[in-house]
Amino acid sequence: MGEALDLARRLVRIDTRGGGERMAADLVAGVLDAAGFDVRVDEPAQGRANVVARHGPAAPRVPVTFTGHLDTVPADPSGWSFDPLCGDVRDGRLLGRGSSDMKAGVACQIEAALRAARDGLPAPQLVFTFGEETGCDGAAVLDPAALAATDLLVVAEPTGNRTVLGHKGTLWLKATARGVSAHGSRPELGRNALVALAGAAARVHAHTGWPVSATHGAATVNVGTFHAGVQPNLVPDHAEMRLDVRTVPGFGADEAVAVISGLCGGEVEIERLVDLPGVATDPAAPGMPEVLDLLAPGSSGATPEYATYFTDASVLAGMLGGPHVVVYGPGDPEQAHVTDETCSVARIDAASEALYRLLAARPRLAA
Repeated sequence: MGEALDLARRLVRIDTRGGGERMAADLVAGVLDAAGFDVRVDEPAQGRANVVARHGPAAPRVPVTFTGHLDTVPADPSGWSFDPLCGDVRDGRLLGRGSSDMKAGVACQIEAALRAARDGLPAPQLVFTFGEETGCDGAAVLDPAALAATDLLVVAEPTGNRTVLGHKGTLWLKATARGVSAHGSRPELGRNALVALAGAAARVHAHTGWPVSATHGAATVNVGTFHAGVQPNLVPDHAEMRLDVRTVPGFGADEAVAVISGLCGGEVEIERLVDLPGVATDPAAPGMPEVLDLLAPGSSGATPEYATYFTDASVLAGMLGGPHVVVYGPGDPEQAHVTDETCSVARIDAASEALYRLLAARPRLAA
């Protein structure tokens, strides 16, 4: 059993469903500390922790940073055919919540870093975060002074070992309508906030004019939650919905808010909850073709891919001096957030080797 698979199994067995990342942080910190890395663990909230690790002399800039998140989305065992925290291997697959998204990816990054350090090669800076699934919460509270600038940021999100050069931006909005309460038998005396916001929700949902980017695809808007009313015989005076907006180059957060505000109407209040910029790396930038081919041979000649989901790169890129970003990990994109999540063991082995190959080649990049 390879080091990455063994570590991935141990990570899956730690419950970080929506929190509790400190135990996982302590595990990876212990592994890195034992290998001579300078490790910093920060716990800004109880049970929530980030890890930053470097090897060798401190420097203001490093060639490569590896990053991944330690949290996972929830998993209700009653709907699974196996224990979400089992970490078992069956039929060539690692089983459990986070196996694909993205504890296997974190384990591959650590194995590659350990091999590089043992072989006397420059090891990457490692940044592992909490709370990525809820809006990059951990990355947002990292101490910039603890981070070295970097030329290349590799994010271990599940890509099936394909190279992905960025992703859409993410904007989460709260839309609120306010009305006047009245008895349910005299609705004409009130103003129904539920009905007003429901109309706005329907208009947003039905809108088809969202812009399309040549690289990132279409901007999208999803009405994700809707809350209103207390009981049937009361006219609701408050209604709230939350929207998930994915922005693209040329259609950012400000443009999205303007369009959605127009669709909702002037009486609906719009508040930004999460605002994460998109990420786009030029595959033809100096050094990038070599990086792409080291990770996935032949990928420098393929059509660049950009993901629909967000990553910690939205936050980290600014903290790290604007590096090139590649999203690369062994997890299966189709397995992220699903019941009975699994990950290919063969891809875990291949990703570990590819990440080490990248570190050993030391491609020159112009960030």
